[in-house]
Amino acid sequence: MLEIKDLHVEIDNKEILRGVNLNIPAGEVHALMGPNGSGKSTLSYALLGHPSYRVTRGDILFQGESILGWPTDERARRGIFLSFQYPTAIPGVTMTNFLRNVLKNVRGQEVPFREFRSELKSGMEQLGISSGFAARYVNDGFSGGEKKRNEVLQMSLMKPRLAVLDEIDSGLDIDALRILAGGLNDLRAPDRSMLVITHYVRVLNYLAPDRVHVFVDGTIRHSGGRELADRLEAEGYDWVTASAGQGV
Repeated sequence: MLEIKDLHVEIDNKEILRGVNLNIPAGEVHALMGPNGSGKSTLSYALLGHPSYRVTRGDILFQGESILGWPTDERARRGIFLSFQYPTAIPGVTMTNFLRNVLKNVRGQEVPFREFRSELKSGMEQLGISSGFAARYVNDGFSGGEKKRNEVLQMSLMKPRLAVLDEIDSGLDIDALRILAGGLNDLRAPDRSMLVITHYVRVLNYLAPDRVHVFVDGTIRHSGGRELADRLEAEGYDWVTASAGQGV
């Protein structure tokens, strides 16, 4: 599904990613963990093709095809979804209009309103979102938890092939996290993959990733199973940064 080869990325002439290699097969959920400033969010923006993040070396393959020449809207249309850590508010645009336009762009045609309304209602109920949510302006005055649920709601409607979830669990209490993780688990399928970027182990208690990767100083230093996340929970990142400094 996703293959990243020796990816180097810079912003404002400063190299942030230093040779990232990652392979996520179809149907798998991978977690990317690391301390603040390690470059995790830079990777997510590079995957979506943000113009400020310049790829200087390496390649990104999606379903076997290089996407480096694709603009951001093409990546989204082809099935790559990014859940932003800090979603932008759009005053004056209702959630209903926004989501219907998103689906139109992704599917390449107008979605009949009755069909859209049925899909929207189902997605909102699944995530415990009240009916009045659809009439509100996009992320305008939303709490942190509401913004995160909105991201997962978009994902549930778009059904992307690859979802990159950047700090989707930040600022959530246990109940909100459980509901949100349930919505993500319902979207798991043999032809879909997820990359979950997080600081915390608790979301992994609900998502049960297939692989865990530790990101330090712009690259992946360690990969393994759930036991790797448990070690990070118990010991923090000191052992990772120490080994990185020693070139291990």
